[in-house]
Amino acid sequence: MSEINKENSPFTQELIRQLRAIDQFGNWAKLSDEEVLTKIYVKTKEDLKKIPIIADIDEMLIGQIKMIFKAVALQFERQTGVMCNVVMEMSHEGFGRCIVIAGRIVLVDKYFKDAHRFSFRTVEKLFEEGDKYLASAFTTYDQYKPCKGEE
Repeated sequence: MSEINKENSPFTQELIRQLRAIDQFGNWAKLSDEEVLTKIYVKTKEDLKKIPIIADIDEMLIGQIKMIFKAVALQFERQTGVMCNVVMEMSHEGFGRCIVIAGRIVLVDKYFKDAHRFSFRTVEKLFEEGDKYLASAFTTYDQYKPCKGEE
């Protein structure tokens, strides 16, 4: 991961902050940001072949997926001052939905199928996806934000 990419991406900065915050025992303290992100979110084709097509999803993976959307919500809050909520509903089979809400506006809406196989091929793809969600959130909010007095 290039330092330029990390510094220029608000989503990336927020996701790294979130991951470092949950490392309460310092297990990842000696790992670089790229190593932590790779360990959690990147899977090769070979890694995916080891995961069964039909399987139950564990709570840790649900939390890791939700963290991506929390990073989007927190960065949106930092830049706009508008409070956001992340709501995620996931069945034990890995079917579900995650939404980021600001007031009555749905900023991000993502459906999941086979979430137990959720991953990215590279860290850069993770950054691209997160940046895309964040940009979409700003666009959606600008389009639907309440007028003064309607809040």
